[in-house]
Amino acid sequence: MQDLLNEYQTIGVDKVKVWVKAGTVDDFPTNGGACIKYKKKQIAVFNFTTMSRWYACQNLCPHKMEMVISRGMIGDKDQIPKVACPLHKKTFSLENGTNMEGEDYKLATYPVRIADGAVFVGFSE
Repeated sequence: MQDLLNEYQTIGVDKVKVWVKAGTVDDFPTNGGACIKYKKKQIAVFNFTTMSRWYACQNLCPHKMEMVISRGMIGDKDQIPKVACPLHKKTFSLENGTNMEGEDYKLATYPVRIADGAVFVGFSE
């Protein structure tokens, strides 16, 4: 299972080599997430309308090793946007993927940009 988890690495906007169209803005629920697939990766994309921001991270829960993060509830803690895994309620920062309970589990995050009503996620390969 660790091999699967190693497929996901955080990408900063400065490392993006390809922007992949994930869909249109209307394809994603407001204040919720949906899953897209890029190569072998499943990516959770969140339309966080209450903060007027978009986020993307791995869909793979690093604790239970299930593809469920896109179905998690989003909110914030001290103005830090977060997602709670629907299986065990562990929360992760949508900004940098850190576990907000201080555990070692972490999510890889990916940059998102919006252009002409389309949603793009950045990858390094």
